[in-house]
Amino acid sequence: MSEPTDAPQEAASVAPAPPPAAARKPRFALFIATVCGLGYIPKAPGTFGSLAGLALPILLLWIPLAILTPPRELWDMFLGSNVQFNWDASRPGSEIDPMLIFQCVLALTVAALGVWSAGRAAKFWGQKDPQRVVIDEVSGQHLTLLLGCAAPIWWRATPTWWWPPLGLMTTNVALSWKYLLLGFILFRAFDIWKPFPARQAESLPGGWGIMADDWIAGIYAAIGLWIARAAGL
Repeated sequence: MSEPTDAPQEAASVAPAPPPAAARKPRFALFIATVCGLGYIPKAPGTFGSLAGLALPILLLWIPLAILTPPRELWDMFLGSNVQFNWDASRPGSEIDPMLIFQCVLALTVAALGVWSAGRAAKFWGQKDPQRVVIDEVSGQHLTLLLGCAAPIWWRATPTWWWPPLGLMTTNVALSWKYLLLGFILFRAFDIWKPFPARQAESLPGGWGIMADDWIAGIYAAIGLWIARAAGL
């Protein structure tokens, strides 16, 4: 007769292995990838992501103004007082446009966060390009306005514009409703059409494939927007 063994008791005392880190819900990454939950909207989440991209340059103007300007003066500005941004090109260092620098930094930040968060979200949901990820539309739409409006029209004098603009891409280029509407329409059209090499870019790994096709669509849309500006829009 064999002697009893303590193996079952030993096996029972072994604690279960903790779940892998990949199985944990990446809450912050999903928050960024879905743009504060916009991606969970059941109908046309990409359209809402593009609208959020339009809001970036608007907020970049109005949030600092709301913080730094007294409420009564800010209200007068909003009502259309004759307030201008006067950029003195003769001042040393004035060739460096602070608003353009802010917009470029914002574009790079959104792009970097998009690659990281979109990759994490796709891995968590087990999909190549989840529809709930809309940070790519935000980045592509903002790129459309940045490249399409910040690029100068060399053969035309910079027009004088009056307050209030909807937003700024540079201190010399105000975003009117025409720029915002046309930029939105062009980007959505190219994002859906995905001309070469946008569709091919979707095969890139991880978040790069999710973001790159919208960047390419944004470049195409920016060219169309720049042409419209050059034509006198």
